Amino acid sequence: MEQPWIHKAKTDSLFIIGPSFFVLAVIFVFQNYITSIENNYSFYTWLFLIVFIDVAHVYATLFKTYFVKSKFQKDRKRLILLPVICFLTGLVLFSFGSLVFWSFLAYVAVFHFIRQQYGFMRLYARKEEKTRVSVWMDNLTIYAATVYPMLFWFFSSKRKFNWFVENEFFRFENQAILEILFWAYSAILSLYVIRTTIVSVKTKFFNIPKNSIILGTVLSWYFGIVYFNDDLIFTLLNVVSHGIPYMALVYFKEIDGKTSNEIGALAYLKRYNGILIYIGILVLIAFSEEFLWEFFVWNENITVSNFDFSGWQFLLVPLLSVPQFTHYILDGFIWKSKN
Repeated sequence: MEQPWIHKAKTDSLFIIGPSFFVLAVIFVFQNYITSIENNYSFYTWLFLIVFIDVAHVYATLFKTYFVKSKFQKDRKRLILLPVICFLTGLVLFSFGSLVFWSFLAYVAVFHFIRQQYGFMRLYARKEEKTRVSVWMDNLTIYAATVYPMLFWFFSSKRKFNWFVENEFFRFENQAILEILFWAYSAILSLYVIRTTIVSVKTKFFNIPKNSIILGTVLSWYFGIVYFNDDLIFTLLNVVSHGIPYMALVYFKEIDGKTSNEIGALAYLKRYNGILIYIGILVLIAFSEEFLWEFFVWNENITVSNFDFSGWQFLLVPLLSVPQFTHYILDGFIWKSKN
């Protein structure tokens, strides 16, 4: 059986599987330097990690939905109504306070991040012979790799990082629960390793991309949340390991992997410099959105005006969150396949 790469072995390894391992290697080699960067927070660190990767990846969804005429027409009702529903939901949540709004969005974001890793794992397992036990074991392992670190976050001492804002998650410090969770986590991962080894020897086939994405998920989530208690390290592992693979997946499957007739006007992105144009579009939209956040809400990294918009936060925050909120929800539908 051939390895079930999504695009090609080289591109998958570099842009989908590789980011988790690359960032983790950088963190261990340059750990002291990373700490000094965090102590002297840089505008360019924020620009690269948050704007050019985290915010930009949200807009990659456009190239699978709104920018593709045939797909927009096919799913027109959902694509029009969902942003409206997200905005109205945001208004209601914000009316109970900004913490309620950001807390809700944080839980949705965590679920989205977890499901993305599940999705990649399922894509790489698509050619395997599926039995109830194999599917159950794969699912249990990828969820253990992601859910355990989040539960550790909820039940451990206070972490030095947030998903969005302080006190966004339920927390109940309890060492006994952490002990039980750790042994359950270790048992699941050990069982997966043993079963995978037995099956690989028996079938004489080892699924490199699937097992690599599982290993990368285990390492990035464990070291980003459990092992290290560091804001910049968490951001590096969280943002890079999530954003770059998603942007790569959209380009490889929805642009490079489709015929010119299927993607219509987006066919020009299939040219030799198409990926650079694709990245440029994402970065431009992302910077435009973040500029609005800075101008109307945060005023942390870009100072343009001294006008006080605090009285309009109830409207501005839900409105500016629509692309992000829509991406979290929409992503749960657009990748589903009968196969």
